[in-house]
Amino acid sequence: MEISFKSRKDQKTFNEYRTLKKEYGDPMAKTIQKRMAVLKNAPTLFHVQADRTMRLHPLKGNRNGQFAVNLKHPFRLVFIPNHDTLPTTEDGAVDLSKITAITILEVIDYH
Repeated sequence: MEISFKSRKDQKTFNEYRTLKKEYGDPMAKTIQKRMAVLKNAPTLFHVQADRTMRLHPLKGNRNGQFAVNLKHPFRLVFIPNHDTLPTTEDGAVDLSKITAITILEVIDYH
């Protein structure tokens, strides 16, 4: 999957373990790296959904259109599909099998 970031700073943070560790601490940095590896290696979000450890879920309310995967409780890695037109199924749901690019937004506890 193609992964982009909302800022260059985030791109540097997520792609350099030392910076990631400084920002989030060692245990969280390791978990973020694992999640990022799964996302990078998955051809589509459908394949990410199949990995139960990720716990991929769509968000609602003011975060409608965003998705998250679990990190260390209660934190989540939040991202959006990076497509000009969001692929949908006939019933209007997001077609995870056609999402091949995402933009990482943040690591947050939104609970």
